[in-house]
Amino acid sequence: MRIEGPVKGVKGRIRVPSDKSISHRAVILGSVAKGKTVVKRWLRSLDTLATLEIFKKLGTNVKERGDELLIEGRDFSFEEPQNVLDAKNSGTTARITLGVLATQPFFSVITGDESLRRRPMGRVAKPLKAMGAFIDGREEGEKLPLAVRGGRLKGMEFFSEKASAQVKSALLLAGLRAEGITKVTEPLKSRDHTERMLRAFGVKVQEEGLTVSVEGGQTLEGTEVLCPGDPSSASFFVALCLLSGGEVLIEEVLVNPTRDGFFRKVREMGADIRYENLREVSGEPVADLYVRYSGRLRGVEVNPEEVPSMIDEIPILAVLMALSEGTSVVRGAEELRVKESDRIRAVVENLRSMGARIEETEDGFVVEGVENLKGSHIKTYSDHRIAMAFTVAGLVAVGETTIDDPDCVSVSYPSFFEDIRRLIS
Repeated sequence: MRIEGPVKGVKGRIRVPSDKSISHRAVILGSVAKGKTVVKRWLRSLDTLATLEIFKKLGTNVKERGDELLIEGRDFSFEEPQNVLDAKNSGTTARITLGVLATQPFFSVITGDESLRRRPMGRVAKPLKAMGAFIDGREEGEKLPLAVRGGRLKGMEFFSEKASAQVKSALLLAGLRAEGITKVTEPLKSRDHTERMLRAFGVKVQEEGLTVSVEGGQTLEGTEVLCPGDPSSASFFVALCLLSGGEVLIEEVLVNPTRDGFFRKVREMGADIRYENLREVSGEPVADLYVRYSGRLRGVEVNPEEVPSMIDEIPILAVLMALSEGTSVVRGAEELRVKESDRIRAVVENLRSMGARIEETEDGFVVEGVENLKGSHIKTYSDHRIAMAFTVAGLVAVGETTIDDPDCVSVSYPSFFEDIRRLIS
């Protein structure tokens, strides 16, 4: 795909696709709950469809009406799947589903695409095995495909060396069918959508500092879940407005404090970005996001404790940093190396090809801001976040930019290019 820049700003209002993390969890929790769950404004993307198809294969009855799902919960009583379960490219699907499969007294196998089969799964498999599940797979259970035979589990206290909402979610769901109490402690607070949604389904969740715990034997009661706009998807339009000019209103965006680190960081860089009509929807804080061009931004530092709240937005934040005044630094983001691609390397390589002054470090990068980027050939590594971040970079760069695999954006944002064209027309 070819992009000719620079564009002359954006103007208008938009509602980005619903949050991917919440859409995944609505299907999973609706399936393990008792009774009916209605999911409104569900994100239909390749990743979330992977979750939906897996839980259908486990016997969940789901009716689809546009962007609404009607789920008949199984109350943790699933059917043994006839075939291998395929998580496609979704780490969220694979890891959280492992927590559910660990509770089931049958045999199952879960795998994913080539990219997902390279990503670490031991961080979930090991504690689930310690709780009593049998899990085995490639590289001593570190990589997909994984074979699972669940059953009688015992609660445990687990310290997660990395802040991971996927690990925490898998263990909490397993803990709901384990004997006793399951506690998960993290070094930093990861996104808390599972805890919030469990409460919406009637589960008692205890939080003390960085420790979250549940007691086994609790039942989830079906409920209604409204999925707000994805802050990660919104970040690309925020960046495009701040770099090209104009103003934009992004409606109904999730602003959970464990997810809005990007918005807070660009404010620190000098951006004019405001939360309007702040309210609570299905247990989550939601706002309309008003963004207005505010001149050249200034460089900032991202420290390790800030990374979990903006982990998916760091590629687009790097584009902003490359065009800001002064030096910017990202530290403590080594988790980016085991996403859909090695995002640190992909960001550094592509920005450098566009004329940015950027140096790669083990856990991030250092960027010296430049006045302009120049068009280049972008290697996405079939990673949706890289493709979208460098589409924005191409739109504000001088000259022609080519994106090698634009179709990969359908993982999270199928209408991305259509929405871009609407705001810049």
